[in-house]
Amino acid sequence: MSAGRPLVGVICDRFLVGEHDQHGAKHSYVRALMSGANVSPVLIPASREIEAVDAYLDGVSGLLFPGGASNVEAHQYGGEASRDALCDPDRDHVALELMRGAAARGMPMLAICRGFQEMNVAFGGTLHTDIYASGHSADHLEDLTEDLPTRYRYRHEVELTPAGMLSTLADAQRVRVNSLHRQGVDALAPRLVVEARATDGLIEAYRLNGHDFALGVQWHPEVMTQHDVLSGAIFEAFGASCRQYRHAAQPATHHHEG
Repeated sequence: MSAGRPLVGVICDRFLVGEHDQHGAKHSYVRALMSGANVSPVLIPASREIEAVDAYLDGVSGLLFPGGASNVEAHQYGGEASRDALCDPDRDHVALELMRGAAARGMPMLAICRGFQEMNVAFGGTLHTDIYASGHSADHLEDLTEDLPTRYRYRHEVELTPAGMLSTLADAQRVRVNSLHRQGVDALAPRLVVEARATDGLIEAYRLNGHDFALGVQWHPEVMTQHDVLSGAIFEAFGASCRQYRHAAQPATHHHEG
C-alpha cells in the first residue's frame, strides 16, 4: 500500500455464508478504487452496535457506498415493506449515519446502486420499493440466470444533465449504462440535483448540492473502469477529490527561523 494514497472507507454488507455471520464488499469496488481512483480502500463493518461514526470519518478521506443484494428498509423512508425484499438493517444504520456525517464535513462520497438509493434516503427522499411494479422498464432489472459478464452489460441509455458533472466528465449528453436494480427514486431529496435520467424518466444519477464531490449513480461504473470513458472518469475524479480533501485536512507545518 502506497503511503501517498488517501484511505477511502468502503461500507460493507452483512450477510450469512452458511452459518457464519460475515461482513464484506465485492472485489470489483476494491479494484476500481485501487486502479481507477489510485486510493487505498479500507472496509467499514455494518453493525447496529456502532453508535458513533466519527472515528471512521476521522480516519478516511472519502467514502464509497457500494451496491449490494439487499434493499434499504422501507421504514427508513416511510414506505411500505415488501415481504420478499432482502434487507440489511445493519448496513442501513451505518451507511446513513456515515453519509450524513461525511456531508457535514464536505468529505468526498461516491454512491453506487444501493448506495445511490441510500443517498436519497439519507437526505430526506423516498424510494419505489419495486420500480417495475411502478411502471418503469424491465431494462433496469437483474436476471440472475445470466452469467456475470452478460448481467453487467450495457442495459439502456441515460440522458445526462447539460453542463452537469457527468456530462462534463463524459463529454457527452447520452451514454449507455449497466444499471441493475429493483428499488428506485420516487421523491427526490431536496438537497440532491439530478445528473442523469433513463429514457423512461427514472432518475439514474445525482449529486449533493453545494458539495465538491458527492455523487450517486444507479449503474455500476466499478466493472467498466478499464474500457468505459465515463466509468474511468468517475473514479479518477473521485480519487482526485479524496486527495484534495486529505491535503486540506492536514495541519499546516510551521517553520521557525532561528
